[in-house]
Amino acid sequence: MRNPVLLVIAHGSRDPRHAATVHALVRRVRTLRPGLRVETGFLDFNVPSVQRVLESLAAEGVRDVVALPLLLTRAFHAKADIPAVLRDAPRQLRIRQAEVLGPSPLLLSALERRLYEAGLTPADKPSTGVVLASAGSTDPEAIAVIAEIAREWRHTGWCAVRPAFASAGSPAGFPRTEDAVRELRALGCRRIAVAPYVLAPGFLPDRIARGAAEADVLADVLGPAPEVARVLLERYDGARTPLRAAVGA
Repeated sequence: MRNPVLLVIAHGSRDPRHAATVHALVRRVRTLRPGLRVETGFLDFNVPSVQRVLESLAAEGVRDVVALPLLLTRAFHAKADIPAVLRDAPRQLRIRQAEVLGPSPLLLSALERRLYEAGLTPADKPSTGVVLASAGSTDPEAIAVIAEIAREWRHTGWCAVRPAFASAGSPAGFPRTEDAVRELRALGCRRIAVAPYVLAPGFLPDRIARGAAEADVLADVLGPAPEVARVLLERYDGARTPLRAAVGA
């Protein structure tokens, strides 16, 4: 029996760096899992759209699809936008929506990879405070996940870890990136690093970068880090197993 097609669903952006980064990540996934068919669809701004990809798969005679939201938290897009698009898919497709990427220990490893690529070393951890800078959300579940990731990451040896949100609608109690940098400086951390908890460049990641002006280190976005590609395959495998069981029932 053929494996289900993996459909990676990205939000899309007017910034061309966004789509380029998504495609680079998908290429890495294909490299890790030769023979797996991986397609990419966008919710907005970029082509092909998710609906167009689904229609093309159905026209080819594909039956089974795992739709994977390229999202780090389970917020509005994962709960509303993507399910709505999938409900409008051609009826002959059997689609299972995979879980979002985060949280995952592999994503923490990817964050550390980016910090080390930016110049830090493991020996710097005890003296370095880290701002975990995410795009932001008003969804309570997503907010709680970001806060928990920061707490968990702190226990791996950093001087301190503070979550921060880039969006204007950040919830009360979550500072902006620049405020979190100053907070860590006042706390006495000798070095301050900003780790963007975002997948691809764009408007909000650029705002994070501006907020990191007073930091000592700014890491790159997660992008096509190998750990991120491995999380995609973990989520795919988790979703396809019950789908395949149902098909064979």
